[in-house]
Amino acid sequence: MGQKRTIATSASEERLEKLLEERLTEGSNHEIIDKRIWDLFGETWCVMFTDLSGFSRGVAKFGIIHFLQTIYESQRILIPVLDEFDGILMKDEGDSLMVLFRNTNKAIQCAIQMQKACKRYNEGRVLEEQILLCVGLGYGKILKIGDTDVFGSEVNAASKLGEDTAKAWEILVTSAVKENADETTDFDFEPITEIPPGSDGAFKLLYTLDEPKWVVL
Repeated sequence: MGQKRTIATSASEERLEKLLEERLTEGSNHEIIDKRIWDLFGETWCVMFTDLSGFSRGVAKFGIIHFLQTIYESQRILIPVLDEFDGILMKDEGDSLMVLFRNTNKAIQCAIQMQKACKRYNEGRVLEEQILLCVGLGYGKILKIGDTDVFGSEVNAASKLGEDTAKAWEILVTSAVKENADETTDFDFEPITEIPPGSDGAFKLLYTLDEPKWVVL
């Protein structure tokens, strides 16, 4: 399986490289080549970036091994949630994950359930052992190169929201995510002022972190 993935990815990368080389040729028609690239690699996805709040500061205080354990625990808890909502894990770098979803509402619900999973995990743990998750979501046409790389304005915006702007427990989304989300009573949106480059708006997801308490009559 890994070999097939490598072959597919390298074939995509080689094709893209050839088109980019052609684009650099003097007199080349950029518009035509760009259309070929988008025709080959353009796909519509909802992209998620996650980050652990305070990770860099914590490494300096508690040491890298402690936080390697935190990364391991976060992936152990979060990856099953991604699978449940049909997320495709594209990359994990340090304390960050990059995930793709075909369905915007599944991406939002996944982000909420990830936060709830972290809350359950954190109960009874001291602060330095807690997993404090930040999430950013974008939606739109992106360039997907094999199964390793994605590029596009919504990718950049989601990365900015999830890795730089969001605080612990926050789920921030671009206006494209809001526009493509189905109406539901499970969550709402609140505009924020920190709008990432490439997006015409950004919002904080308003959701309930506490699990519902059932009363038996």
